[in-house]
Amino acid sequence: MKVFRLIILILHVGILFLLLGTLMNAYVPPKIFPWFNLLSLGFPVLIILYALLTLFWLFSWKKRTFAFMLAGLIFMNPVQRWVNFSSDKKETANLKIVSFNVKAGLMGPTDIEKYLNRADADVVMLQEAGSKISLKGMTGIGDNGVLKLFSKHKVVESKELIKSDFYTNNAYASQTDIEIKGKVYRFINVYLEPFKFEKGMVKIDGVKEEDEQKLKNIVKRLIPVFKKHQDQVDTINEEIENSPYPVIIAGDLNSVPNSYEYYHLGDGLDDAFVKAGKGSATSFHDYKFPIRIDYIFTSKTVQPLTYTVDRSVKLSDHYPVIATFSLNH
Repeated sequence: MKVFRLIILILHVGILFLLLGTLMNAYVPPKIFPWFNLLSLGFPVLIILYALLTLFWLFSWKKRTFAFMLAGLIFMNPVQRWVNFSSDKKETANLKIVSFNVKAGLMGPTDIEKYLNRADADVVMLQEAGSKISLKGMTGIGDNGVLKLFSKHKVVESKELIKSDFYTNNAYASQTDIEIKGKVYRFINVYLEPFKFEKGMVKIDGVKEEDEQKLKNIVKRLIPVFKKHQDQVDTINEEIENSPYPVIIAGDLNSVPNSYEYYHLGDGLDDAFVKAGKGSATSFHDYKFPIRIDYIFTSKTVQPLTYTVDRSVKLSDHYPVIATFSLNH
């Protein structure tokens, strides 16, 4: 029994160090050491294992339980980026945003239009939009076939921040200044470099040699994209820092919480889910593994009131994200 507990202790400490590695994404960029960013992908599994092992020590009546429980408090905020239970807000909402990767409307542009029209949002930000979607009573901005923004309010100015050149990157970001109730807000729609995985590339079949090769291929594909994301995030951050207006960022980051992209694109901004979300923020449902890659970040003067991942809608491999805000601050 002592040998078994020693093995469990070593495993538990190892998982703790791996979890601590995910926190290093706030400081270490992928171009210097991409492996911390790789760890962020496994955060949900690691934190569940850590919690289960902590329970094991608790039921074993071991004093080390308290040490592991205390260490676990470090990960309260990282967990909250995946699963959250915020309290209801009393303020009145005067801005509603829908962000949705619609996968080029391949599952039915007409149904997507119907859904978005029913949502009755002030601003709709689409990724992988295609060219077929239009919404009633809203001005549409964006003709690159990937990013599209619709607004009920006056569009002051719009420009592209990142555009794919099909050689060095396949990412997009656009910036649209919108006047709402006499004040201008800067909306940034983001679609960072995709990994272009197919289900067969990540499915483990139980054949050792084939599975090992698949894992190697996955890593080979992930790391170069992490490095591209670093440059793309830097480009977007430059616009955020120089913005004379409050900023609202929404879109598909192709990155999970606690990643380098999350820490740095959201630096100085509020994650609307952390502020106002309830339940799980998982937004990509094409794989069984829980993945959150869709986000809305806002300046401090834009207060998130509600944040919902609409899992009743399966018109894409992403769920739409719907959030409301108060602009009275």
